[in-house]
Order: sequence, then C-alpha cells, then structure tokens
Amino acid sequence: MPDRFTDNITILETNIDDSTGEMLGYVSERLFEAGAKDVFYVSIYMKKNRPAYKLTVICDSGLKEIMEDIIFEETTAIGIRSREETRTCLSRTIEKVYTAFGPINVKCVNTKKGRRIYPEYSSAREIAEKLNIPLYEVYAEINKLK
Repeated sequence: MPDRFTDNITILETNIDDSTGEMLGYVSERLFEAGAKDVFYVSIYMKKNRPAYKLTVICDSGLKEIMEDIIFEETTAIGIRSREETRTCLSRTIEKVYTAFGPINVKCVNTKKGRRIYPEYSSAREIAEKLNIPLYEVYAEINKLK
C-alpha cells in the first residue's frame, strides 16, 4: 500500500456573530453525523469589532449541499463560502493492539521514516471508563508500543 494518497475536498466557511458555544457544538455534531471529515470554529472579530466565530467544514465534494443545508438550518448564517482543494493524506489502517488494559483500536500509518501508531480516542476512552482510570494512562500504555 502506498504511504500516501490525494483526494479532492470541499471547504465551507461562514462567519457567525450571534451564536453560543452550545449551538455550535450541536451543529458540529450534526455535520459530523452527516459525513463531514472535519468541523471546527475559531474566534474572530467582525465589522464594528463584534466577536464572532468562523465555522469551517471539510467534506467530500458530493456532500456540499447536505452540509450547507445543515449550516443554514442550524445557524443564523445567510451565506457560505466554498472552495475545492486537493489534500495529501497518509494511508492508514485501523488495527487492534493488545495492552495491559486489554485490546484497543489504533490508527496505523507508514511514513518514509517508519510506522506510527495513534490511539483511537473512542476505543481508549471506552477502556478508561470501563476500568475507571485516567485516559492519559491508556494513551501512555499505547505509546509504549511505538
């Protein structure tokens, strides 16, 4: 398997100056559930020095209209900027590793300089909650495998 691949993505952005963090959290969840690759918002200042958020969504080009519909339905946005971009990603696989805490899913990538292992958050969290231990201890255990 090649160590990297490229694909085409759509980036959607809108500035929102009248929303709460809770509302944006809900919008983020809806966008992820609909297939967004990434969703984030950053603090900005708009005209008249009003504090606001810039909401950014990265998705497959075929999901653009679905993402726009969610943004328009769930926020006060009245305009969304969009652009098409190409990105390069490391190829990855999800594998199960066995640790002192039991099996945990990890994301594995290969680079020209070697293999990297990243904990899958949801799997590590599940172990931490099940064993009532801090999440960082689960991560530390996975890091021993590197």
